[in-house]
Amino acid sequence: MANVEKLYSEEAIAERVAAIATDIAASKPDHLLVVVVLKGGFVFAADLVRELAGLGVRLEVEFISLSSYGKGLTSSGEVRIYHDIGCPVTGRDVLIVDDVLDSGLTVKFARDLMKSRGARRVAVAAMIDKPEGRDTKIHADYVGFTCPDYFVVGYGMDAGHAYRELPFVAVYRAENGKDGKRGR
Repeated sequence: MANVEKLYSEEAIAERVAAIATDIAASKPDHLLVVVVLKGGFVFAADLVRELAGLGVRLEVEFISLSSYGKGLTSSGEVRIYHDIGCPVTGRDVLIVDDVLDSGLTVKFARDLMKSRGARRVAVAAMIDKPEGRDTKIHADYVGFTCPDYFVVGYGMDAGHAYRELPFVAVYRAENGKDGKRGR
C-alpha cells in the first residue's frame, strides 16, 4: 500500500475505544440511542457499542447516512441526508458516532437535527478530531485521537471509497506523493 502510512495502530485504537466507552458509561446515559454516521463511522461504532455493552450500557443503534463529499477528497460544503434514522429521539440521550470531525459540517448537522427532534441530550464521539482550521463551532465530547491536518484512511475512513477495510488509521498520500490535507 504505497499510498498510506500508518498513523494509529490497532492496539492504540482498541485502547482509546475502551477508554471512550468507560467515559460514556460513567455519564449514565438514559435510554441511549447511538446514531452512527455512515459510511465512515461504522467500524468505530461497532467496536464502541460492544465495549459499552460489556460495561452494562443498554442502548439502541440507528444509522444515518450524511455526506458532504461524494467521491471527492474535499467537502462540497453542503450536507445531504441519504438515509435517515427510523425511530423517534424525543426525550432520549443520543450519541452521534462518526469517523472524523474535521470541518464539523456533517457532525453539527446531525447534532442539530437530533436536538430539533427533541433529544434530551446529544453527545458526539469521533475517532479522529482534526480541529486545525475548523470554521464550524462544534467539538466532540469523546475523541479517539486529535490528529494533525492529514487526510486519513482506514478503520472505516476512505479516500474515494477505498481503504475503509484497513484495521488501523493511516495518512493517505496522493499519487503525486503529497499529503492529503483538509479533506474532511
